[in-house]
Amino acid sequence: MNALKNKVQLIGRLGQDPEIVTFNDGNKMAKFSLATDDSYKDKNGNKVERAYWHNIVVKNGLVKVVEEYVTKGQEIAIEGKLTNRTWEDKEGNKRYVTEVICNELLMLSK
Repeated sequence: MNALKNKVQLIGRLGQDPEIVTFNDGNKMAKFSLATDDSYKDKNGNKVERAYWHNIVVKNGLVKVVEEYVTKGQEIAIEGKLTNRTWEDKEGNKRYVTEVICNELLMLSK
C-alpha cells in the first residue's frame, strides 16, 4: 500500500504555456496550471460544468520534454504527488500554495 500513498493522477488542459525557471547551477524547473473538468446536474436538472485548476511543477529530465513539446491548451495526463508550501510576501502576509510535483507525463493532444 505504500505505493498508493500521496499519489495524484490528472488529465487536463494547460491554462498557459509552461514557465521554465533556470537555476544558477543550470538545473531547470517547469511550472504550469492544469484545468480538469467536472459536471453535475443541479436540483433543477440543469447541467453545471466546473473547471478545477491545479498548480503543476516538473523537475529533472521531464523539464526538457515540457520545454520542447508542451503548450497552452494541450491535453496531458500527469502523475505525481501533492505538496504544500508557505512563504511570506513583501507585505509580510503568509501565503500558501498546493502543488502537484509531476514525475510522469503523457501528451494526449498537440
